[in-house]
Amino acid sequence: MNINEVTASVADELEIFRKKYRELLHAQNTLVDKVTRYVLRQQGKQIRPAMVLLSAAVSGGVTDATYRAAIMVELLHSATLIHDDVVDGAEMRRGLPSINAIWKNKISVLIGDYLLSRGLLYSLDSGDYGFLHQVSDAVRRMSEGEILQIQKTRSLDITEEDYLSVISDKTASLIASSCAMGALSATSDEKSILAMKRYGEHLGLAFQIRDDLLDYTGDSKKTGKEMGIDIRDKKITLPLIHALSNAAPSEARRIRSILKNSGKRALKRGEVIEFVKRMDGLTYAAGVAERFADESRAALQPFPEGKAKMALMNLVDFVMNRQH
Repeated sequence: MNINEVTASVADELEIFRKKYRELLHAQNTLVDKVTRYVLRQQGKQIRPAMVLLSAAVSGGVTDATYRAAIMVELLHSATLIHDDVVDGAEMRRGLPSINAIWKNKISVLIGDYLLSRGLLYSLDSGDYGFLHQVSDAVRRMSEGEILQIQKTRSLDITEEDYLSVISDKTASLIASSCAMGALSATSDEKSILAMKRYGEHLGLAFQIRDDLLDYTGDSKKTGKEMGIDIRDKKITLPLIHALSNAAPSEARRIRSILKNSGKRALKRGEVIEFVKRMDGLTYAAGVAERFADESRAALQPFPEGKAKMALMNLVDFVMNRQH
């Protein structure tokens, strides 16, 4: 099952969203307009706007406010990706040169700021204060998660609790906000809004753990990146955390030494991958992801049966079975 099949029940609504999104991104300044048109070329599967639409559909129905919520989410997501590429020095984004590779860092940072401010003003103009609260909280959490990850990467002493805190803030926060905003656009029932937020939070955690597992198990032809990139970047994720915590102290020190000096030595990265497999790090992490997936499914139980609920259930399966 591919993502288009998962989101088929809101395919028409997604087209309306894309039209509205393109119109909003049009700018009078020629350079801004040129860069934002390039941002549109880089658009991915737009899973987060689809989640806004599905969350609204299962909570009462898609409204005009739902489209505004989807646009806000996509503006924030695009802004954070642009800023991430600057921070990471990334040269490519979804098969195309990154914005910083073409227009350099200063323009990239300013365009990211522009997209974020565009979303905030769009909500203020529409009086969507509930959306503003959700988005602002997501921005705060994403920033805190990124800072904690940088802090822990430097010392190579990240615990499982730290890791879950990082991915909850960096990844799950925006997915949770997307689902909450979708529900908020369709209902005023607090229980429904909180249930959809729980669904998104746990789905985001499962998604990130599965993504981190692909660094150890993925087919580079499918993922588009070589194995061990996280190891090269000294990014310690759950499979490695579990392996290190269960290894003999001398072996854990040896692996941390490899990480500290990893650089681009692919041979040594392979040694770390084998260590993680031998210490059952992959099995353990997969089990944790499955538990979060189960919690995500459980959050949907109060909602009425129908195409939207089935799509949200299928989205959990899609996340758990993805190979790239």
